Amino acid sequence: MADPLLLALDQGTTSSRAVLFRPDGSVAAVAQRPLRQHYPTPGWVEHDPAEIRDATLGVERECLARAGVSARDVRAVGIANQRETTVVWDRRTGTPVAPAIVWQDRRTADACARLAEDGLGPHVEATTGLRLDPYFSGTKLAWILDHTPGARGAAARGDLAFGTVDAWL
Repeated sequence: MADPLLLALDQGTTSSRAVLFRPDGSVAAVAQRPLRQHYPTPGWVEHDPAEIRDATLGVERECLARAGVSARDVRAVGIANQRETTVVWDRRTGTPVAPAIVWQDRRTADACARLAEDGLGPHVEATTGLRLDPYFSGTKLAWILDHTPGARGAAARGDLAFGTVDAWL
């Protein structure tokens, strides 16, 4: 086995990157691939979760190949990701049920405003430590469950998983 390496993954809004570090902190290899953003309507920003996964796996493999090492040589993996981008997938198949809603997306602004008008802002902040804002994933999850056929029922049965991009990966 070669010296143990650390693989850092940065799955960002516009690209997926991988950096492989040697034990002394020097860089053994780097790889990067662009990520497409989709704008289906004004204020909406989406990603294809499968593209995120495939680009991340691609840069991992490319980085290892450039360094001439195998996955067995990697001792640890760290993931930095694109904040509150929300992904929902089928627990059994791993298949995404909807496009990922990107952290920049504003489609749930009205839902956040309604919750604030109903006086729920202080409760949400006290419970989660977060203010009501479409940036955060809670209202994005609700939107996916409300607008993806069969999603709410599948979630109620425990068939769906939800998370930000780090959990998805």
